[in-house]
Amino acid sequence: MLKLNDAKETVLEIVQHDPLFVVIQNTPLEEILYNDDYLAYIEESNHYSIAEVAGWFEITDAMLRYYIKPFEQYIFDNASNSPNTNIRLNLPAILRLRMILLLKDEHRVRGLKLLLGIDDNGQFINHQITATTMGTDDLANKVDVLGNVLQQMIQTGLFNIFPSEEHGALQVTLNQDFLAQKIQLVSSESDLQVEELQKETAELKQENENLQKQILELQERNVKDIVQKLRERQIENEIVSTLRTEALQQFSTENKAGFFNKMFRSSHIEMEKEQFVLSYISKHLEERLEVALINYYGE
Repeated sequence: MLKLNDAKETVLEIVQHDPLFVVIQNTPLEEILYNDDYLAYIEESNHYSIAEVAGWFEITDAMLRYYIKPFEQYIFDNASNSPNTNIRLNLPAILRLRMILLLKDEHRVRGLKLLLGIDDNGQFINHQITATTMGTDDLANKVDVLGNVLQQMIQTGLFNIFPSEEHGALQVTLNQDFLAQKIQLVSSESDLQVEELQKETAELKQENENLQKQILELQERNVKDIVQKLRERQIENEIVSTLRTEALQQFSTENKAGFFNKMFRSSHIEMEKEQFVLSYISKHLEERLEVALINYYGE
């Protein structure tokens, strides 16, 4: 176990180069980090359970897991396979988690991710800078670029391009038949998106109804821990359902407004839609889930 007079030296040795410690250093939070009660009896070589660590920090197991999930790569020292069940934490992991909890009220999850350089998928951002140089005065290069643009325009089928006898230059007109076909296709795809939205919403609603029934049954058996986990899952499903609905509606609106952009990539519309929805959920889920869980646990 750590001796009281050695605790500061040991903690500082572990965190001195940590980006979160840079924020905490020379503030009242730094002294809290050095003087936590658990440091008086923790064994440096041991690993400790979620329940033990949550007790030291006076929060629930669920809330501790909530703050571990987005920062697994950071807390567990950028491990390729971060633990997701039966989590055990050693002293460095506990100190990193403690700094997250000390800074969470001021910076919240999104701000802490920015400080640590973590993306929306919980991965460290690989800062790579690729330098591309192009001589702006290189006429041949400009001709190649313009030729490539013209070739792509021709391949879309949206434009008719032919030489103008009157002006001696190329004339570009819209292919009206092609345009009419694409408008009809876009309308059909919009209808399919609405049907898919209704189907997925109904499935999520049914799943939530099943979860509510399970919660009622478990409450009758007074199984408190399991009820809490099911309720957390229900809260997350409700938020995901809401975010998915918002994303699909926004995607549909943007694709109607950006018709030409959508038309050129119609073969990839399903992939783009899923990427848009996943990105939208990833962007907003953590913040909304954090608020919902705090409200649920009354913290």
